[in-house]
Amino acid sequence: MKNLLEKYYTVCLLLLPLLSFSQRIDNTAAFRDLKSNNYFRFHYDNDYFTATDHYYTQGGNFELASPKLIKNPINNLFKKLKNSEQKYGLSIELMGFAPTSLKSDKILYGDRPFSAAIMLKSFLISTDTIHKTKLSSALSIGIIGPGALGKEMQTKFHEWIHDEIPHGWQYQIKNDILLNYEIAHEKQLYKFHNLLALNSNAKLRLGTVNTNISGGLTTTLGKINFPFTSVKNKNDFQIYGYLQGLVSIIGYDTSLQGGLFNRKSPYVIANSDIDRFTFQTNYGIIIQYKALYLEYSRSELSREFKTGDPHKWGGIRIGHKL
Repeated sequence: MKNLLEKYYTVCLLLLPLLSFSQRIDNTAAFRDLKSNNYFRFHYDNDYFTATDHYYTQGGNFELASPKLIKNPINNLFKKLKNSEQKYGLSIELMGFAPTSLKSDKILYGDRPFSAAIMLKSFLISTDTIHKTKLSSALSIGIIGPGALGKEMQTKFHEWIHDEIPHGWQYQIKNDILLNYEIAHEKQLYKFHNLLALNSNAKLRLGTVNTNISGGLTTTLGKINFPFTSVKNKNDFQIYGYLQGLVSIIGYDTSLQGGLFNRKSPYVIANSDIDRFTFQTNYGIIIQYKALYLEYSRSELSREFKTGDPHKWGGIRIGHKL
């Protein structure tokens, strides 16, 4: 009966009316687990990896996990699983978005608006190794608009690669406050030795960045120390690939529709033009050797608004246990 209830719960999470910023940077996913509660990691996305230069054009995340962060008072807002292992962390996230052309000094109606955001995120990862379940909670606070320095970052990157200087950032979404709470649930559904695993994913996000529920499945294949175990594995070398599929129903996306408080942005996507369903595929390869973590990822996202197109980007992630 207990196993039946667990399966029913997982299916319900996957089939909830999915209410997204679509999933861009996810530092708490189980397949990215480091067997340590004390580490730092840097992640950088850019659609330069896929020979494009629009929509989600670049993003970055720097995270630090440490037992000392248990004293962070924000942790009181997070839910923990019973009899679980805890990881406490902080991260800084930056994201930049642009339309399909960077040559125009006019608003490109029907295209994606320029926007940039920067956020400080506090997070807690709670792992139940008995029931093979993980619960991640996070609270983010930041700003969207010129204060996030999206124009300056994209301009510097284009100067570095000797590309055209982008035009049109004067029409970006105006400064506004970002405050978001998210909670994510993962459960191991199937495992074959230390080679193959299938996990379910479900995430709820509420706030001024976006409001959403997303769900899907993740498969990992290769030589891996699985995250849902407390046994110390002597295998210092890991190499494995992952494939993740996610579906979302869009509630509100600040990067498209502008801030909730400052409604003076010169151009945003109308609520009626938002695509309410999006589909995203993430895949990549991860290498872990002793304290070192390396990852290369690719992502593909379906159309987000009626006059838009699908988009894809790549990313790299480097980490080290402390």
